[in-house]
Amino acid sequence: MTFLTGPALRLTVYVGENDTWHHKPLYSEIVHRAHAAGLAGASVFRGIEGYGASARIHTSRLLSLSEDLPVAVVVVDTEERVRAFLPQLDELVGEGLVTLEECEVVLPRSHLRSTGGTPVEGRTPGPEGTDPEGKKSL
Repeated sequence: MTFLTGPALRLTVYVGENDTWHHKPLYSEIVHRAHAAGLAGASVFRGIEGYGASARIHTSRLLSLSEDLPVAVVVVDTEERVRAFLPQLDELVGEGLVTLEECEVVLPRSHLRSTGGTPVEGRTPGPEGTDPEGKKSL
């Protein structure tokens, strides 16, 4: 396991809950490809209401006709690694929105206490004797 600290890039992909890629949820395909690409992390957030280019409001309210709720897939890693991943999104996302924002990754205090130091910018080895490639040390 590797930890990312310091300057980073946050990639957010907004799609519909019902969007698919080869009969499986598009958001799931994005997460699996991000994982395969070795990106530091990805999460999927389901919205309760929103609208996009169609201008049709999607909501989770009980009496609503729409169940295609907005979904945001958020990926965080170094700028270089996130930008290298963008061509895969070009293949996957036909309708939707992709945004990039600069951000800073800060480790939790508990991790700093356990390592006895301050974080180093960039990818650093994780706990339990792993090296930067995520392989266990003996």
